[in-house]
Amino acid sequence: MRVVILGSGRGSNAEAILAAQQAGRLGRARVVQIISDQPAAGILALGPRFGVTAAFVDPAPFKTKLEGEGEARFIAAVNACAPDLVVLAGFMRVLKPGFLGAFAGKIINLHPSLLPSFPGLDSIGQAFRRGVKVTGCTVHAVTLDVDGGPIIDQAEVRVDPADTLESLTAKVHAAEHALLPAVIARLGGR
Repeated sequence: MRVVILGSGRGSNAEAILAAQQAGRLGRARVVQIISDQPAAGILALGPRFGVTAAFVDPAPFKTKLEGEGEARFIAAVNACAPDLVVLAGFMRVLKPGFLGAFAGKIINLHPSLLPSFPGLDSIGQAFRRGVKVTGCTVHAVTLDVDGGPIIDQAEVRVDPADTLESLTAKVHAAEHALLPAVIARLGGR
């Protein structure tokens, strides 16, 4: 199963996927490309470290979504990889019908809450401020509804009375780093 990772930031979830691949824990899944919408994103440095091609693709003209010329460039770049699975790992753009249609049924996203609770931005902060006792992370299929696609799997994280926003964030990230590679391995048929 050919996997393309899209990300916008430092790439800690992509690194977890690539480390799992290196350790033989992704089964038949194989990351073939990393693509970022940010030219200086840390995720791009992971490519050379793990022997995977990494590239910046210009998302212009919009800042928060893939549409128009930027969407066409992303579709072409991802299509060139012939992916079986497109993984959004910290990709901070809203996908529109063109991209979703080009890779229908092949796009998954990792979200830092137990969806349907706390969709959107600052999910860990939302959960912390609400005072929930359990939060976590979700891998879901991507649809036009932001953070609203069918849930594939979730991992719970208990919120302890002594937790700070920082300690809770670290716990959720640790759960993400375990869940996402496990889901990819399962989808790839181990």
